[in-house]
Amino acid sequence: MNQHIELMPVDDDRNRQAREAARRRVSWPINLSPARVSYKSDGHALILGNERDARHAARALVARGLAPPALLVTEPLQGDAGSDAGSDEQHEALLAETANLACQTLSRAQARALTIDGYLGRFGVSVPDGDGALNLARALAERAHFDLILDLGATPALALELPPPGYVALGWQDADRDERLEALAGLVGEFDKPRYFQIDNDLCAHASSGNTGCTRCLDVCPADAVKSHQGRIEAWIEIDPFRCHGVGSCSSACPTGAIQFRLPETARQQDTLLGWLTAYREAGGTAPVVRFAEASDLEAEGEAAGHVLDVPLEELGAAGHDQWLTALAAGAAEVRIQCHPRMPERLTRFIDDQLAQARALLTALGHSPERIGRLAAGDAAARDALPLEPPLTQTPPVFEGHDKRRRLNAVLEHLASLGAPDGQRHRLPSGAAYGDIAVDRDACTLCMACVSNCPTPALAAGDDSPLLSFREADCVQCGLCAEACPEDAITLVPGFLADAQRGERQVRHEEDAFPCIRCGKPFATVSTVETIKAKLADHPYFTGDALARLEMCEDCRVKDVWQDMARNPESQLKV
Repeated sequence: MNQHIELMPVDDDRNRQAREAARRRVSWPINLSPARVSYKSDGHALILGNERDARHAARALVARGLAPPALLVTEPLQGDAGSDAGSDEQHEALLAETANLACQTLSRAQARALTIDGYLGRFGVSVPDGDGALNLARALAERAHFDLILDLGATPALALELPPPGYVALGWQDADRDERLEALAGLVGEFDKPRYFQIDNDLCAHASSGNTGCTRCLDVCPADAVKSHQGRIEAWIEIDPFRCHGVGSCSSACPTGAIQFRLPETARQQDTLLGWLTAYREAGGTAPVVRFAEASDLEAEGEAAGHVLDVPLEELGAAGHDQWLTALAAGAAEVRIQCHPRMPERLTRFIDDQLAQARALLTALGHSPERIGRLAAGDAAARDALPLEPPLTQTPPVFEGHDKRRRLNAVLEHLASLGAPDGQRHRLPSGAAYGDIAVDRDACTLCMACVSNCPTPALAAGDDSPLLSFREADCVQCGLCAEACPEDAITLVPGFLADAQRGERQVRHEEDAFPCIRCGKPFATVSTVETIKAKLADHPYFTGDALARLEMCEDCRVKDVWQDMARNPESQLKV
């Protein structure tokens, strides 16, 4: 199915007509009234940096209509220098014009310990002060918070690729300085933006029983909007909607679908892809290539060749390898990822990782990895190039429900049926959500702590007998089972198994049940009882005949304790 095809003339006009027919038949899903978050800013700004630049910036912002800002100085004024300094008269004029501004000079230690949190309209800024922290908004502006922050430091206080709205880091000599100051001065009033995501913590594989598992969403967010919050016992993931830029990489990285991108939802994107490719094919289109690109980039470029079906994403990270493979499984000959120079470095690394995963999976399933590739900005020739291989199929996969992992498994099974899987386990990039577990049968007592902590159906207990079963297709390699195992009997085995047994449930450990010595009810495994007896053999509560209680079910154990108390009332003093 991966043979190269003879390049034959393609009727581009016919493909364009087929593409338009597909778009008319199945429109791209949009959320007409998404949930939103609102900001309110009165324009009270904090300027951080050396005193000369900070005072110049303050004067420029006041001239643009902002209220007088507060200054947080990292280097005190010691005479102007450089092309922007001017004469001594100008130096004195600058001091006179900004003399009324609240100003605080930080020591080097304070500058290193400076803490900034929040977002447009609600920035908290503090420095250590004895055993507590000094709220600089209270100290300098008699306010609970700052609305805006202008950071002129050589090293920004917030070292983020995508800082929160209302925080601007620039150098005073930057060529676009005036333009960015104008934009900052315009952030006065009320603003809103979409709440890009929703979280279902019941599906999340991040933590359980005090153990930490999956951290993929934390690793890929370039805005530091995703946080792990630790409760007294449990931890959970939260996304700050005010700091979130909607990059989408957290949703694509989430293996269980706990984080859902809302513009549109992942399942709606997949269904639309299937609908487009089916409609395109039925309208007579040939050699379809699906290109994933940001909608803003598509608006700025010329029309692509007729066989190129563009997926207009809010952000490029909103589609990962599961979406790309869906396109191939639904009849696309190739998938191309349209990158652009504005991509944060963390998003670039995420796209590269997703490409590596997609290509490794294609290889494992017997298909050419070159069916998925990335495009550089402005490369119209590569964008419009005809695919080197024909589509794998004209019959798309069938999805049931909206479960992300189940849909991905349907795509992989469909691709496997179209290729020649080699039955081997294939290495994937570190952190990929595919793999097996190894269970040490000699150490495992079938306590089922792993089952209770597994966030997916991968692990299961037996219904009528003590056993542990595992289905690899459901495993997301979060590691919670290994963390929860009191006997250290579980080891993760990463990698993708290119074999049908990946989707089969297999027994990993099984034992005979231990029957209660009184009533005969099976209540534990033989190894569990033996382990507990060994560990509690010297416990005073189980000395002598009382050791037999460890071989009783919970009901009979309680009855035996009460009968002993009735026979020997003084034994109650020992309880």
